[in-house]
Amino acid sequence: MTTSRTVTLPSGAVVPALGQGTWHMGDDPERRAEEIAALRRGIDLGLTLIDTAEMYGSGRAEELVGEAVRGRRDDVFLVSKVLPSHADARGTVDACHASLRRLGTDRLDLYLLHWRGPVPLEETVEALEGLVAQGTIGAWGVSNLDVDDLADLPAAAHPDTDQILYNLTRRGPEYDLIPRCRELSVPLMAYSPVEQGRLLGHAALGEVAEAHGATPAQVALAWVLRHEDVIAIPKAGSRAHVEENAAARSLRLSADDLAALDRAFPPPERKVPLEVL
Repeated sequence: MTTSRTVTLPSGAVVPALGQGTWHMGDDPERRAEEIAALRRGIDLGLTLIDTAEMYGSGRAEELVGEAVRGRRDDVFLVSKVLPSHADARGTVDACHASLRRLGTDRLDLYLLHWRGPVPLEETVEALEGLVAQGTIGAWGVSNLDVDDLADLPAAAHPDTDQILYNLTRRGPEYDLIPRCRELSVPLMAYSPVEQGRLLGHAALGEVAEAHGATPAQVALAWVLRHEDVIAIPKAGSRAHVEENAAARSLRLSADDLAALDRAFPPPERKVPLEVL
């Protein structure tokens, strides 16, 4: 098994750079067994960071994850998210405990604000830090926050991550958000790192993949993982798919590969507002 590169979070937790996402999992009862098997296979392969959210399938994804990690809770690093509509002082706590019930665990390793909403960030952060103090969550972070949003966090606040949309077709964060997060020592977590499969038919990606005897998805993942402080959380709904993703860890893109991908997917030359899916 290829040993996964790791990322150390500000809290001190060490997590694999390649994890597993669960958006759109748990929605189809006929695929439930296959999706559970995929998550368990990912754990076997070292993809032990599993990301979910109360929003995904209105809790069905958390229930699926809970079943997949049953008996293996200590082997995984569980991440979930609170909806902005729940992110006030009381709602954050209630939402977290509801997620814990669905996941069948007594703690989350990392709990994120899913995106910025009407609740003041100070109130949400205070609630999150309270959950850390109680031992209910190991650490807290944010998702879909751009540079200006990060600046609005309380001065002493230090999120463990900012989970954002980042892939070859969504390179806007490279202009200012990635540099700013590095200044703050906040690792990024990239969701939809293969753009939900939409970029995989691109000719340039296929050419690089063919040169390496790899798949386009593996090249797209290796491109995201070229950053030492970025975590990728692709979704894989089958054992074969998760095995394909895991193999991307051994793929190293050359300078020529990266130059070819830059020509096909140019980096940003100006500020691009943070995109979301």
